[in-house]
Amino acid sequence: MSEINKLQKEIKKFCTERDWDQFHNAKDLAIGISTEAAELLDIFRFKSLEEIEEMFANKGKEKIEEELSDILFFVLRFAQVYDINLNDSLLKKIEENKKKYPLDKSKGSNKKYTEFE
Repeated sequence: MSEINKLQKEIKKFCTERDWDQFHNAKDLAIGISTEAAELLDIFRFKSLEEIEEMFANKGKEKIEEELSDILFFVLRFAQVYDINLNDSLLKKIEENKKKYPLDKSKGSNKKYTEFE
């Protein structure tokens, strides 16, 4: 069993014990992902690169970890509820991105694949 599957099992148990299945439909789980991602983004709003580096060196890292964990919770729960194999999905996406972003065009570049000449 992969670590992702173990985490999904823990999340399922946690949610089942609290009778939360009734609240975890695709729409609400997607909203949860987006809301938690916005909370992560808010941590960095109006911060300089130096301030961000300071946050990682100090207590700010704990808040970042909390928000990342919240996002991961909703992603794993979504996949668990809707029987999405994240291991396979991610590997497939990486292969697709290798085609979109070949090394000779993308190495060291932050351009989107549609911007390649």
